[in-house]
Amino acid sequence: MYHHVKKLMYTVNIDTPDPKFGNMLLEQFGGANGELAAAMQYSIQGLNCEDSARKDLLMDIGTEELSHLEIVGALIRMHLKPMKNDRAAAEADPLVAIAGGGGVSLYNSVGDAWTADYLKITGDLAVDLRSNIAAEARAKIVYERLIAFTDDRGTKEALQFLMTREITHMRAFSAALESMDKPPFSIGTIAPTPGLVDQYFNGSTGEGDEGETDHVGPWNSGHGLHLVQSELAGGEGLDVSPYAPQPGSEVTSPVDSTPVGEDVENTNGKRLPKKPKQKLAS
Repeated sequence: MYHHVKKLMYTVNIDTPDPKFGNMLLEQFGGANGELAAAMQYSIQGLNCEDSARKDLLMDIGTEELSHLEIVGALIRMHLKPMKNDRAAAEADPLVAIAGGGGVSLYNSVGDAWTADYLKITGDLAVDLRSNIAAEARAKIVYERLIAFTDDRGTKEALQFLMTREITHMRAFSAALESMDKPPFSIGTIAPTPGLVDQYFNGSTGEGDEGETDHVGPWNSGHGLHLVQSELAGGEGLDVSPYAPQPGSEVTSPVDSTPVGEDVENTNGKRLPKKPKQKLAS
């Protein structure tokens, strides 16, 4: 059950309206990394979540994002106000001024309508938490860029509040993922192919027009990974030996989402007994 309280989570005040900046702010209202997308993504993930503890997390943050949407909407409305009676301001964006009446609409900063395609919802808790961490990071950098393009003190302070909450949510989602108590790269129920999973393929070789060359770093020669050269470059290439998928071979968590199709044998449709979820040895 939702209940609206008329007081904003953060009180918004601005000194001088800036319609062009108000248009930029629409990115965080109806854009891909905006507050509505975040609110819908987390809330729908929460509705799907089978673990009551992390469902509570998702619904908490999803609901807070609706409060953030309200803050962004208040900021936009204040900055767009001149569009209602100033032709020069209205001409800056007729879609907002004429079609939207100089107010807030579900568009991004270039007039594209909001779409559910922005949402990343897989029904797998561990995967969705990773998507949420990335979503908060993207929103944080968008707020940082918006702060750089306004001189209005009240606007900057409101954006600073919103930007800070993105980091808070990143920390919460990261803690929720870590507390699932399984290896960081354990996804789903089928373990990756041994050997192949440790091979980093050097797919970009030679020297570029601006002096770019191959580099060695922890992303290709560390953390269990080793560099593999293409056959075209005289290397051995990736190990493409056939390896049959083994359902139930991946380390899972007691709070993982119920796998889809785990107990179905794809070859003949016979149902197999469900295997208990594996836990890390303490």
